[in-house]
Amino acid sequence: MTVAPVVPEVKPRRLSASPDVQLIFWLAGALMLAACVLPWALLRPNRLASGVYMNLPAVWVGVCAVLALALPLSARFLVRMAPLLSGLALALGFYLLGARMSAAMLDQSDIARASASSGVWVWLLGAGTAVYGAGQIRVPGRLWAWLSWLWLPVLIVLALTGQLAAWSVLRELDAQQARFLQEVGQHLKLVLTGLGLAVLIGAPLAVWASRRPRAADAVLGFANGVQTIPSLALLGLLIAPLGALATALPFLRQVGVSGIGTAPALTALTLYALLPVLRNGLVALRGVSPGALDAARGMGMTDNQRFWRVQLPLALPVWLSGIRQAAVLLVGVASIAQLIGAGGLGYFIFSGLQTAASDLILLGAIPAALLAIGVDALLRGLEVLLARQWGRG
Repeated sequence: MTVAPVVPEVKPRRLSASPDVQLIFWLAGALMLAACVLPWALLRPNRLASGVYMNLPAVWVGVCAVLALALPLSARFLVRMAPLLSGLALALGFYLLGARMSAAMLDQSDIARASASSGVWVWLLGAGTAVYGAGQIRVPGRLWAWLSWLWLPVLIVLALTGQLAAWSVLRELDAQQARFLQEVGQHLKLVLTGLGLAVLIGAPLAVWASRRPRAADAVLGFANGVQTIPSLALLGLLIAPLGALATALPFLRQVGVSGIGTAPALTALTLYALLPVLRNGLVALRGVSPGALDAARGMGMTDNQRFWRVQLPLALPVWLSGIRQAAVLLVGVASIAQLIGAGGLGYFIFSGLQTAASDLILLGAIPAALLAIGVDALLRGLEVLLARQWGRG
């Protein structure tokens, strides 16, 4: 008679976030608790006048405090609830932003402004930190992971229904919509043209230098030297030589080359983008497995065929990473092009600095940040797509 072995009962392990993730949630909760007692709106009779700070109503202070305390506890004991609470916290921040701005603008004149105060920004920072922490939790089931994105449809609904229209930044956008679209277009033009020139110059240089170690050191040394020059100083240094060049060669002035304007801005942007394009290109091309190249040579491929069919496809995902870094860098650097008359979103940033109008600064800074995030996500997706494509091949 065979006796079956006794298998000890295994209790299901309780889901728990890692200590690092729990620390993220405790930090997020602390920030959100601090936001509850900070002012959420600043009401001013006009853009430049001093104003009156407004706090959250007592009921909402209580709701926010409970949610702030629930987040770190959920990461410790109810892990499945952490993504939902994180998304809900960020969505609540956007809802309260619109509600407080609308309440502040009741019975106010058209030139009055209701700005988001410190409480809004601290809350959004804390809730955004919680959303990031929720992304680090591996919870069984895809639905639970996606709940941390609850804030996105809420934000879209609030924007489409006009619930955020009383916010001073959007009122400034409404007042300067035509100029805003013009400067966004100019910002994109500067970034894409500078990036395109950097790729046209840097890609052949990287291919040429990848086979010549001494040339590679010289090229990278030049690109590194350019990166050490502050962007504002580089723009200033380009004014004199480009102005002299346009004076010596009048036909250049006819095509738009001068000491100020688009020409020095594009020159500076191209020089700044060269380093990531060159560095990643050299690393990518040199990092291709020699075995793959030997196999291609054994198949009878010529040098050009090996480069186009083997080396470049294998190096392209890493090379694109450098192009992505350059694109994100240029979105930020292009913001100072306004100082030499090249336009872009820096127009609103520097106009706000000159008049001490924070709303105008945000009107330039927020779209620039969103543009950088969008460019990064787009090129990162392209990297992943190419890596998968060549991996299958």
